[in-house]
Amino acid sequence: MDNSITSEQTGGSRAGFRVFRLIRTIFIYLLSAAIIIAALLFASSATPDKSLFGYRYYTVLTPSMEPAYSVGDMVFVKIENADNINVGDVITFNPSSYSDAYLTHRVVEKIPDYQGSGVTCFRTKGDANDSEDSFLIDEGRVIGTVKLGIPKLGYVVRFVQLRWYFVVPIIILIFVFFKLIGIYLGPAKKKDSEDDAEQIEGEAEGDASDKKELAEKTAPKEEAGAETAAAQNKADSENSSVAGEDKEDIKSE
Repeated sequence: MDNSITSEQTGGSRAGFRVFRLIRTIFIYLLSAAIIIAALLFASSATPDKSLFGYRYYTVLTPSMEPAYSVGDMVFVKIENADNINVGDVITFNPSSYSDAYLTHRVVEKIPDYQGSGVTCFRTKGDANDSEDSFLIDEGRVIGTVKLGIPKLGYVVRFVQLRWYFVVPIIILIFVFFKLIGIYLGPAKKKDSEDDAEQIEGEAEGDASDKKELAEKTAPKEEAGAETAAAQNKADSENSSVAGEDKEDIKSE
């Protein structure tokens, strides 16, 4: 009974440690990938004209596009020219040439060759807004169309960009946390190995005891057989002596 309980506890400890190692490995890879991606995104945002593989990223700062995109979401915008943008697309644009701010709204009207100028303009509207934007966006102020949005990732990236000096201590604390968890679960694994060694040693001692007992049981039989063989040999010797004496008696007659 105690052995079965110990085996169940041992199996649980091993399974827990394997799960912990798997989670730790996945976390380390994800964290490394996140750091690399954040570094690339940070580097790509050094100037407004830079992009990464034809994409730029922006953090949503207003709720005008809810529920499609909420505050704190990150949108990845593919750089496009006006010919590839159609009604219904969500675009990111600069609403004013005098500002570095950007908006992400949906196209509700596309106006090619606006007033014979040869310039394509767009009328936009936020999904959560009651009315269309009061201004037209010419193609020169359009960045591109939104292809992907990741919820709340913008908060993380902005934190890394604005408070990067906090990132290294946080990473160190996380690794220390996983190290402490590993140390806590590690002795259980060592104890399991010791229990296995003791079990093997006990089985070996049991086999030796069985062999000894078997040898003790068979020893008397072997001794009895040896005594019987010795008695038989003695009897044969005596018979041989008697036969020899008879032969000598016959010769003497």
